[in-house]
Amino acid sequence: MMAVTPVPGSEIFASRPYTNEEVRTDLPEHLPLYPTDLSGVEIDPLTYEVVRNRVFAITDLMGDALRRMSGSLVVTDCNDFDVALTDPYGHIVQVGPYNTQLVASIGLAIGWILRNRADNPGIEPGDMFLCSDPWVGGGLHQNDVALFAPLFHDGKLFGWTAAVAHQLDVGGVSPGSWTPRAEDVFWESLPMPPIKVVRGGVIQCDVEDAYVRRSRIPKLVALDLRAKVGANKLGHERIAELIRKFDADTVQQVMQLQMRDAEQRLRDRLATIPDGTWTAVNHQEQSHTGNREAHAIRLKLTKTGSDLLFDFTGTDEQSGMINCTFTGLYGGIISAMMPLLCGDLPWAPGGIMRCVDIISEPGTLNNATFPAAVGKGSVASSWATTNVVMECLSQMLDTHPSTRSSVASVCCGSWDLSIVAGLNQHGAPFATSILEPMAGGFGAGSDHDGVDTAGLPFIPMGKVPDVEMNEFSTPLLYLWRREETDSGGPGRYRGGLSGSVAFTPYHSPAPIYQVISGSGKAVSMNRGLAGGHPGAAQEDIAVRGSDAAELLARGELPSTVAELGGTPEFPSNQEESLLQQGDVYVMRWQGGGGYGDPVLRDPELVATDVRELKVSPDAARTVYGVVLDDSFTVNATATAACREAVRADRRNRVQG
Repeated sequence: MMAVTPVPGSEIFASRPYTNEEVRTDLPEHLPLYPTDLSGVEIDPLTYEVVRNRVFAITDLMGDALRRMSGSLVVTDCNDFDVALTDPYGHIVQVGPYNTQLVASIGLAIGWILRNRADNPGIEPGDMFLCSDPWVGGGLHQNDVALFAPLFHDGKLFGWTAAVAHQLDVGGVSPGSWTPRAEDVFWESLPMPPIKVVRGGVIQCDVEDAYVRRSRIPKLVALDLRAKVGANKLGHERIAELIRKFDADTVQQVMQLQMRDAEQRLRDRLATIPDGTWTAVNHQEQSHTGNREAHAIRLKLTKTGSDLLFDFTGTDEQSGMINCTFTGLYGGIISAMMPLLCGDLPWAPGGIMRCVDIISEPGTLNNATFPAAVGKGSVASSWATTNVVMECLSQMLDTHPSTRSSVASVCCGSWDLSIVAGLNQHGAPFATSILEPMAGGFGAGSDHDGVDTAGLPFIPMGKVPDVEMNEFSTPLLYLWRREETDSGGPGRYRGGLSGSVAFTPYHSPAPIYQVISGSGKAVSMNRGLAGGHPGAAQEDIAVRGSDAAELLARGELPSTVAELGGTPEFPSNQEESLLQQGDVYVMRWQGGGGYGDPVLRDPELVATDVRELKVSPDAARTVYGVVLDDSFTVNATATAACREAVRADRRNRVQG
């Protein structure tokens, strides 16, 4: 079982996996759990595969239902949500193919609910519990609001369904619910521990009012609550149908076997890899407004047999508003392990995490203690945790031929955040996040380039919003959205390109308030592997008093910052600002890291990259050592000489 350093203090702040024995000890007699030790129930392979795939289909249907009922672009257009199914104790049997970080820690929250809510207010059929407390679980920060629904069969708690989605605003001093000025969690949306919001299948109006009252966009938050209720109800209906067809013991046994299958297959894979230890560090810049330091998350991964030990000892102390709780650390590990190690395994974290032990010091960046500011935890320290886990796991996979093809350099190393809020073109309040950085560049592998603007590895079905929908819903006009040349990390295999977007206020009756947040502007967060270079850094530019309106009136579409005129400003990593009419905001997010020495890349591939505008002629020569003629074909003689000069320069620098 996984060993974790617990967070000290009140039990309400203790986020760690609970054992079945701990849960049973705290349960009242009137809440019996359905047996999970069904070793006497024989399941033939065909039945196992049919039921297992039905379980996956149910989570897929739950996700589709949530998306169809939501009115939030972050859900409908970007898939920043997820669903899951667990056994009675909260061990995750199946996650949906959406944002896996969000559901990674729901088992922690369900364990907490069982230990702390079974007596008062009780856990009964038709109940659902709302939670936005990252110290309990079920999300990475307060904006990740989860809804947990106990599933009963024959009077016994058979399992749980869960639905969680990012909410665009759940209160706090700034729109979007986090602020670079935060000194503690009381500057942000206050966490809500699990509270019964649905009783007997009916939403409790008093609880709902207390929840949505926090938000600047209460109707949208209330609609998403109903979407989660609907997703859970659909999950319960489909599980009940499955039980009627195959009987409850069979379904429960398949759920347990799925977790054991995931565990055993992962152990078999790990056993083929040589034992060893690998290290990585990821720095975040500027923990809050005015801060000028780099803050490190450090990981030492040790593989022994079929066990993995993730040791975060030495990670910097919690600081400013970039912290995450243990749930963010936990989610950062799972969301890296599943795509790298478990792509062809059942995505059952309840089994996968049995191969894992964790060491973490309380009071650090990715194990923050109350009342640290954690509103940005999902895209700050949790994201950086994913980076170091991916880097260490890839180093491990690179040691054996059977697993080398799964290697991946760090992808988009940070989230380029821009929250905008104010009055829309219709005079009504609005708040939203610019979600184009979903199109991050994938890291290169040991035998292939990273995919350009592919997405994010822990959101398999993530996508960027439709430009027209954004312009319809918000007082913004897009000037461009495109891939950026030279943004992929150079290497023998190139990292995937990232992109950029430029927008300007349009028909807004007032200035637009903006929260700017991100990292990786000075220190690489998307490192390459085996000599590969990092992908492009993040860059944000606010062009004040641009000529965009005049250019558009003349039928000219600007495509560069220089063409915009005005005065360019370069925001820091964490600040708040205003966008006035005529201003243009440009965001360039990070690309994927490269793999291998760039001067080992096939020159013909470099020439193709130049012709396709993925690499500039200057980078081809100075980084890859490839010389091209005027028609962008390789000059073999000059290339050989250029690459030898690059190697000679390296030798001189090492010797000097």
